[in-house]
Amino acid sequence: MRTALVIGTGLIGTSAALALAQRGVVVHLADHDPEQARTAAALGAGTDQAPEGPVDLALVAAPPAHVAAVLADAMDRGVARGYADVASVKGGPRRELEARGLDLSTYIGTHPMAGREKSGPLAATADLFEGRPWVLTPTRDTDTEVLNLALELVSHCRAVPVVMDADAHDRAVALVSHMPHLVSSMVAARLEHAEEAAVRLCGQGIRDVTRIAASDPRMWIDILSANPGPVADLLADVSADLDETVGALRALQSSDGEKRREGGAGIEDMLRRGNAGQVRVPGKHGSAPRAYEVVAVLIDDQPGQLARIFADAGAAGVNVEDVRIEHATGQQAGHVQLWVEPKAVPVLTSALRDRGWALRQER
Repeated sequence: MRTALVIGTGLIGTSAALALAQRGVVVHLADHDPEQARTAAALGAGTDQAPEGPVDLALVAAPPAHVAAVLADAMDRGVARGYADVASVKGGPRRELEARGLDLSTYIGTHPMAGREKSGPLAATADLFEGRPWVLTPTRDTDTEVLNLALELVSHCRAVPVVMDADAHDRAVALVSHMPHLVSSMVAARLEHAEEAAVRLCGQGIRDVTRIAASDPRMWIDILSANPGPVADLLADVSADLDETVGALRALQSSDGEKRREGGAGIEDMLRRGNAGQVRVPGKHGSAPRAYEVVAVLIDDQPGQLARIFADAGAAGVNVEDVRIEHATGQQAGHVQLWVEPKAVPVLTSALRDRGWALRQER
């Protein structure tokens, strides 16, 4: 791939353009808002000048509701040899293109499984997709050349290609992305009118659960409008689990010992089912999940503290697999949780204590 046209210069489109530009691809940028395209160009994502002739690949990064129309317009104008989109829903746009009678041999649906709570070109980064799954949904009509262009796109963005059927993809993202977002929003909504004293007690658990609720509602209305059926089916299952859990909790309030035992058994069953599902979540680099232990280090909210911790861990020969920060309520301090392999815990603990860090070991 030598040339590309990215239509839609929000977070995903600009991030892809930045990655392609860094790999030497000549990238042209277009957007319904010319100012947004100029912003992406100023960031080094390409040029907002129109290409003089057909490019190798046109990548449409528009909201799902507009993808088919934008693709159809690009195809009618013959702007590229191949066409792809990055919408988070795949079945609907493909069927709409089919209904328009377009030749789909030059088209392939794709979806990078990456994003941020922030949107727009200023939130874009060239490494947004690195190591992340990038779904491709070719059909029997898709030209081999177009599939190869899509694979080259994924490679330039350093993502991991995953080939799926379009409708299977939509059911999958309903489970792992769309439904969890709504559940996160429902939990976060409980905080809107909560007493300030209660909100001040928020810890890492509530931050983890509600993090994705910070995303742009307008973007999510577009996404959910394109995939409502599978999401509704999953939420109906969640609703049934909620009803059972509420019943079990009510039973725990009973003065009847047998009802309390039944309630406890119901809660335990739900928690164990949660354990069984959680262990199936892929671990680092998409591999099977591994057991890590946590070393928590007390830090002051001062510049350079994190850099010092990582430097001391590196000097001890310990690889930090993950890191989280838990801030103390009402204090300029907190704990940095370093996730490491169990065998590394004694080494890291000793090294950090020798360097004057106050810490505690956690499971």
